[in-house]
Amino acid sequence: MRRAAFPHPLTLLTACILAAALASYILPAGQYDRRDDPVTGRAVVVAGTYHHVARTPVGLFQALVAIPKGLAAAGSVVFLVFLVGGAFTVVDQTGALRQAVTWLVRRLQNRETLVIPIVSLTFATFGALENMSEEIIALVPVLLLVTRRLGFDALTAVAISIGAAAVGAAFSPINPFQVQIAQKLAGLPLLSGSMFRLAVLAVAVGGWIWGTWRHALRTRVVAEDSDDQRLTEVTLATRGTIVLLLVLATFVVFVYGIMQLGWDFDQMSALFFAMGVLAGLIGGLGAAGTAEAFVTGFTSMAYAAMLIGFARAIFVVLDEGHIIDTIVNALVTPLQSLPVVLSALGMLVVQVAVHGPVPSVSGQAVLTMPVLVPMSDLIGLSRQVVVLAYQYGAGLTELLTPTNGALMAVTAAAGVKYSDWLKFAIPLFAALLALSAVALVVAIAIRI
Repeated sequence: MRRAAFPHPLTLLTACILAAALASYILPAGQYDRRDDPVTGRAVVVAGTYHHVARTPVGLFQALVAIPKGLAAAGSVVFLVFLVGGAFTVVDQTGALRQAVTWLVRRLQNRETLVIPIVSLTFATFGALENMSEEIIALVPVLLLVTRRLGFDALTAVAISIGAAAVGAAFSPINPFQVQIAQKLAGLPLLSGSMFRLAVLAVAVGGWIWGTWRHALRTRVVAEDSDDQRLTEVTLATRGTIVLLLVLATFVVFVYGIMQLGWDFDQMSALFFAMGVLAGLIGGLGAAGTAEAFVTGFTSMAYAAMLIGFARAIFVVLDEGHIIDTIVNALVTPLQSLPVVLSALGMLVVQVAVHGPVPSVSGQAVLTMPVLVPMSDLIGLSRQVVVLAYQYGAGLTELLTPTNGALMAVTAAAGVKYSDWLKFAIPLFAALLALSAVALVVAIAIRI
């Protein structure tokens, strides 16, 4: 008997959009009052103000209209994907990347598996520092080039990049889009509890690397050197070296811009576009060749970019149906009657559940923290534990949920079936969620 095939990502996301529209007919419409928070600069909910509002069910055509609305809402991210993808296609067509990969493979002869912990730690660090996700999409061709030359499969490339970044972000002591926003909303000092978070982060990233390493070694296929490979095994040319230094300098500016200048996606897009133009001219492609390489990159990124818009459309439908707050209120209310430890664990589960319909980690913070913090004060639960439950629950669910447009786009760009990714990621997700639960219990015990 033939096993039913897992749906195509575009089919899955479209089904989720329609399911969200159907839910707007079934669930009661409601919302919390909101106020502008001067500390975070965001509109946050006011605890205890949930109330029913007039139903606004989303019809079939309105649900379809939500798709272009989702693309528009995610416009900055979509354009980043196109421009960064185009820029790295330019860099690739100069030949610099392939020369660098060949040089790296030769240097790592008989030590190829070192690439897994090194690259995973790099992306986990970026995840911890600035919640890196969408920026990884355009790096997929480079990652595939490296992993294939070393004999590892495409799933390994996804795991050492967006998988490691998600784990780093989920357990970070400094991530400005997760823990810092949540701590501001909870009235806690920034970076408070950092040593505890760092200890848990080390265990979590180590576990993810172990799982990735195990998969990579099981599936590795060592290819014999072809004549073509031997021909490319040369030292880096001068132009190629300059192009690679330009790429490195771009990432230095990129990190500085995010951490010190408060850059958003538009500034990142402009930076990488400039890098692509300079790389093409320095690499000898000329103006016409550079433009053609950008077009090739735009084409290769189109599917991944569209998935981001489709994922955002799910939230658009739930928001227009006024059922997001209804879902949150229904999940949070039962926690008030539980003992302290069970309430903390319940918050973890709630944050996992909420992250499906609310794919933005920062959006989830401003939605759930103002509701959970007053409740925690009433039952005697530390606010720091509430932040931990949010951080672990929302951050780890980034590894699985189809509403995470970056995840869907990266797997699509790498040619990895979403079902295959789930088979790999779910056991590790479960282990990390168990680690999170233990961390919450320990945090309560030591009164963090």
